[in-house]
Amino acid sequence: MLKIAYKTGYKVCDAMTRNPVSISPGSTIYQCAIKMKEKHIGGLVVTEGKSLLGFISDRDIVRKVIAEKKDPSSANASEIMAKNLVTISPEADIYDALIKMRDTDVRHLPVMSSGNMVGIITLKDILKIQPQLFELVVEKYELREESRKPVLMGPVSEGLCEGCGFPSRNLREIEGCFLCTRCARKV
Repeated sequence: MLKIAYKTGYKVCDAMTRNPVSISPGSTIYQCAIKMKEKHIGGLVVTEGKSLLGFISDRDIVRKVIAEKKDPSSANASEIMAKNLVTISPEADIYDALIKMRDTDVRHLPVMSSGNMVGIITLKDILKIQPQLFELVVEKYELREESRKPVLMGPVSEGLCEGCGFPSRNLREIEGCFLCTRCARKV
């Protein structure tokens, strides 16, 4: 069976952050949290010199420190950081980055070239450029109390959204109107 790869035309290097916020492995979790708050970000790369050692996300702090009742003032980044990181090349298409994120359940990918980190790409970076790729990610999410929520079914057609007026390849019929995914979520 021939598998055709979908390409957006945008490379990872077009969307990545070139100078991601980093922290040293000896930094306390408290310091990590403060830096995330100050920079309005959900994760930090852990580096020593130019070497990428790991990654800490806000989810790691909640699950590995707060929920485990560890002291954020004494626990270090090296204790909770993810070490076996999934990475991507700067020349890869952002679609490929999104598929890697979806399949490995991460929201940040370090961008590596010749063994060196040259940036980081996030789920937000990709969806800001190609919001229609959201459909690829949404199937992975578990929905709590799904039976009582208006879950959207498959796409109905392609055309103009009757809510916002923008063209969409993913119109859904909701209460007799054809709506894009964004407008359908508002109903």
